Amino acid sequence: MASSSHGDQMRIVATQFCSDDQTLIAHIRKTMTIMKEIAVEFEKHNESDKVKELEEAVLELADLSEDSVHLSSAVQAIANGYQPKEEVNNFRKLLEDEVSKLKGQYTTSDPNSNPLVRQFKEAVWKVHHEGQPMPGEEQEDIVMTSTQSSILNMTCPLTGKPVTELEEPVRSVECKHIYEKRIIMQYIKSSNRCPISGCPKKLRADRVVQDALLLIEIEELRKVNKETEVEDFTLLNEDD
Repeated sequence: MASSSHGDQMRIVATQFCSDDQTLIAHIRKTMTIMKEIAVEFEKHNESDKVKELEEAVLELADLSEDSVHLSSAVQAIANGYQPKEEVNNFRKLLEDEVSKLKGQYTTSDPNSNPLVRQFKEAVWKVHHEGQPMPGEEQEDIVMTSTQSSILNMTCPLTGKPVTELEEPVRSVECKHIYEKRIIMQYIKSSNRCPISGCPKKLRADRVVQDALLLIEIEELRKVNKETEVEDFTLLNEDD
């Protein structure tokens, strides 16, 4: 009973930590967006040195955001998978190992893989080069816009609902697909294979979580969808 209580306490603390971390990450991402807007104004006035300083700061914030995501995901994974043992757990090592594993799986050497870094560079480039490909890119490659995110599936494969309408969205640590929590947990009881067609990954209940970025990315997707709807409505009115 005591062991179960300890596990429950760990999960409660981990949930609170992840909630606080989500707030931090949201602030970082908002700051990066504001810095992009400021950089565009500097670029319009050909103040390239200030633009460069802002770009370097954005890269540092992107690294900080990524580290925060890995730490939050590691804390949640350890809490969800906690099993009491006779010997004392070395939680520091567990945390370091989990963070290292996540970094190995999801960290890339290309800074442009971060959507907000990419958006920053695109916005600055377009000030004087509207319609032209960025250096090192072909014209047909210019499809990565502000709508890009880490959301791989726009609807839950089990409910058919858009991810923006899920009551309690969760994401697989293994394949990054998103589901409605209650439904996917029921599904895992009878099958451990990801329900996304063609995905070979297997699911574990303790590895399907609401990671630090998920709610932030879903909220950003909602905003993008609303902006798109407004633009479409405006175009329709112009046609009339």
